[in-house]
Amino acid sequence: MDLYEYQARDLFEKYEVPVLPGIIADTPEEAKAAAEKLGGVVVVKAQVKTGGRGKAGGVKVAKTPDEAYEAAKAILGLDIKGHVVKRVMIAGGAQIEKEFYFSVLLDRANRSYLSLCSVEGGMEIEQLAVEKPEALAKVEVDPLTGIDAAKALEIAKAGGFDDELAPKVADVFVKLYNVYTGEGATLVEVNPLILDASGAIIALDGKVSLDDNASEVRHPEHEELEDKDAADPLEAKAKASGLNYVKLDGQVGIIGNGAGLVMSTLDVVAYAGENHGGVKPANFLDIGGGASATVMAAGLDVILGDEQVKSVFVNVFGGITSCVAVAEGIVKALEILGDAATKPLVVRLDGNQVEEGRAILAAANNPLVTLAAGMDEGADKAAELANA
Repeated sequence: MDLYEYQARDLFEKYEVPVLPGIIADTPEEAKAAAEKLGGVVVVKAQVKTGGRGKAGGVKVAKTPDEAYEAAKAILGLDIKGHVVKRVMIAGGAQIEKEFYFSVLLDRANRSYLSLCSVEGGMEIEQLAVEKPEALAKVEVDPLTGIDAAKALEIAKAGGFDDELAPKVADVFVKLYNVYTGEGATLVEVNPLILDASGAIIALDGKVSLDDNASEVRHPEHEELEDKDAADPLEAKAKASGLNYVKLDGQVGIIGNGAGLVMSTLDVVAYAGENHGGVKPANFLDIGGGASATVMAAGLDVILGDEQVKSVFVNVFGGITSCVAVAEGIVKALEILGDAATKPLVVRLDGNQVEEGRAILAAANNPLVTLAAGMDEGADKAAELANA
């Protein structure tokens, strides 16, 4: 779950990361009142989960409460890369002397944490990595030892900070790492981290991504941070049914049991789609080890509710759950959905009791269902039907 900037700011404050005061506002009137409360120069910042806000006109400096009112009026309702601004944050102003960059994230490839750091901040990190890769330090962080004072100093030095600044930013790095571990995050990023005119180090902007798995078990309070109104309705529907679902932009709906199998299915469908008009997978949906009628119906209901989906590929390997149970689940799911099921399904079964499972589907003789002997054959047929 990605947080809004104001939510990240609040988490930073909780862990004693130095931040500027900030007040959220949903109307220009609230923005004016917030500016009056903060006093002095403020910054009106669009709260959307995307970058490039400043270039899109989503960040404006206001010297008076009236200017804050006008700035909020201009920003609220603004479309920034497909994200409509519904809330702004009124943040205290700062006299910036220097801008830096720092982040810590989960490095899945190396099964460790990774810190990115640069004495040159302010610009988008992707741009910095391309234009000046030598200015961006990448330092591996051992999850068992984390970022203590010594490690933070090592990161600062690698990022190009001098002997005067390194100890000051290192203290903030430790606190930001505490946010990362304390909240079960997969990313904590500050861009820019600034040195202000008084010599203080301040996290001027923050980005935090929380691990949903950690949230469900260790941080139930994270549910309060979720913006349910902004969630994709299909993903929200799947989550309510306990399904592992991620919406994509293709035309072939995917249902599988096990994350590895589903990921492989996405690749095979994408490859097959190259021969059928370039169709692509429409989603990731892992129904897990159980493929009961209820679970299968819930999965099909979500996928069939996606207007982009033209066909569905059900790719299941029977293990603990036999292919008989899967086949019965598909048949009953289609009965449950009734007229709501209108798109063709290609079903590939393999593993435990595969012949019996296929026989059940053949006997049901549902006109929407096509049986496939193998994964490649199923992917090709699903892509063909989607293109048709």
